[in-house]
Amino acid sequence: MADLLTLRELKGGLRGLRLAYVGDGNNVANALAQAAAKTGMHLSIASPRGYEPAASVFMQARVDAMPTGAQISVVQEPADAVTGADAVYTDVWTSMGQELEAGDRQKLFAGYQVNSLLMALAKPDAIFMHCLPAHRGDEVTDEVLDGPHSVVLEQAENRLHVAKAVLLALMGDARN
Repeated sequence: MADLLTLRELKGGLRGLRLAYVGDGNNVANALAQAAAKTGMHLSIASPRGYEPAASVFMQARVDAMPTGAQISVVQEPADAVTGADAVYTDVWTSMGQELEAGDRQKLFAGYQVNSLLMALAKPDAIFMHCLPAHRGDEVTDEVLDGPHSVVLEQAENRLHVAKAVLLALMGDARN
C-alpha cells in the first residue's frame, strides 16, 4: 500500500502507469503483480529463468487485470522490462531464509543490477524504488540509490503513514 501511495503521489495516478520490477520473483514481485492488476498499472517483471514470481500469483493477477486493463508480463531481460518505464523497482537478491544460496544468487543475478545504464532506458522522469534495506553494489548501485531518481526515503516514510491509517481503521472498528 505504501508503494502505491508513493507512486500516486509522485506520478499523479496509477492506471496506465508503467512499472518495471527487476530481480528475484519474491514476495515483493508477487505483491506488485497483485497491486498492478487491481489498479490498472502495467507491470513488467524481469527475473532469471527459474526465479520468476509464483505461477499461481501471476495467473491470478492476470485474471484480476482483465477489468482494469492492466498488463502484466514476465521477461528475462532487464532492459525489456525497464525500457519506457515510469518507475523501476528492485529488491534484495537473497531474502531471509535463503542465505545459503547467496553466492549462487550473486552470480545468477549479476545482470539484474539496477545501475545508471539500466535506469537510462526508463523514461527521463522515472523514479527508482526499493523496499529497503538495500545491498549496495548488488541489486542497486550507489549512484542510483542515492541519485535524483531515487524515492526510497519517501517510500519508507509512506510505510509509516499507511501503518497509521491501518491502525486507525482497525481501532475504529474496535470501538463499534
